[in-house]
Amino acid sequence: MTTTPTPTPASTSVPEPAGPTELRLTPDEAAETDRLALELAAEHPSADSESLLQDLPLLAARLPERVRRFLRAFQLDRADGYCAVSGHLVDDDRIGPTPAHWRDEQRVHRELPEEILLLLYASLLGEPFGWSTQQDGHLVNDVFPIKEYETLLLGTGSRTALTLHTEDAFHPYRADYIILAALRNPERIPVVVAEADFTTLPADVLDVLFDSRFQIISDDSHLPHNNTVRTPEDQRIFDNISRLINGLGRVPVLFGSRTDPLLCFDATHMSAPEDDPEAVRAFAAAHELLTRGTRPRALDAGTFVFLNNHRVVHGRSSFTARYDGTDRWLKRVNVTHDLRKSRSLRRSVGARLIG
Repeated sequence: MTTTPTPTPASTSVPEPAGPTELRLTPDEAAETDRLALELAAEHPSADSESLLQDLPLLAARLPERVRRFLRAFQLDRADGYCAVSGHLVDDDRIGPTPAHWRDEQRVHRELPEEILLLLYASLLGEPFGWSTQQDGHLVNDVFPIKEYETLLLGTGSRTALTLHTEDAFHPYRADYIILAALRNPERIPVVVAEADFTTLPADVLDVLFDSRFQIISDDSHLPHNNTVRTPEDQRIFDNISRLINGLGRVPVLFGSRTDPLLCFDATHMSAPEDDPEAVRAFAAAHELLTRGTRPRALDAGTFVFLNNHRVVHGRSSFTARYDGTDRWLKRVNVTHDLRKSRSLRRSVGARLIG
């Protein structure tokens, strides 16, 4: 978001054509969205502000109508499993350099307008939420390379590619949607998205994928050594998720409708037991089908990507980070259709953090 470039007299023209999964803002729409985000950032101290979160659906009504209609169609599954809204203005000078670490408590979050816009979009799809066990409980997470995580299989890694996965696939209250907002991406490193028609698989393979025959574990982002544990309450939260992880039984890869299945898949953290050859073959078939359906989605600055976390899996290729303030920088938020279902793992009715 920025005050430059200034909209030109041609800003009322018809927007350039885009693919069926993308809506590109007109210059007028981009300027309107920018003004709204900057205004709200001046009124609210942070993305976790209770007054902001309370009013999100009301404030989102001020977004351009064309965007609201586009995301409503996406929410109703009338589009592919992912879509994008591009053309947002990003003020490179205002947001400042890509941070070195999300844990820097002294950093001023000058990208608050972008975080608020992310939450407004989230409210058009459901309710934004976060994890007490991720990035010290920040509702909006940062995704940029961190030097100490360079080779780890994390969003904050770089040299190791992120394999195809459902976000937080292990958790029963995982997101219905993931939204990624690109603030900076000079090398245009894409998010890799994969969607597949599982009904093309043989019926016996499909039967196995619908059975609870697959093992799953958590990724490292939810573990204490990648967060800050200061208090007994912090320790209690990580003890809770440790018990959940240790108690995970076997799960299916597919669920829901047999003619239009929903998906829970993680190429690295999910597997079939070696003593179940049918499950091994079925998992390999699912992986192959998803790999064939893989498409890279470029993430230019100002592009917001919306992923249906039950219909697509995503990943990222490896890259070489510079750690000089110019690296790829995304914001991420989780969205749920039903915040009530996780009440037993949230501190209060209004709390947005699960853990």
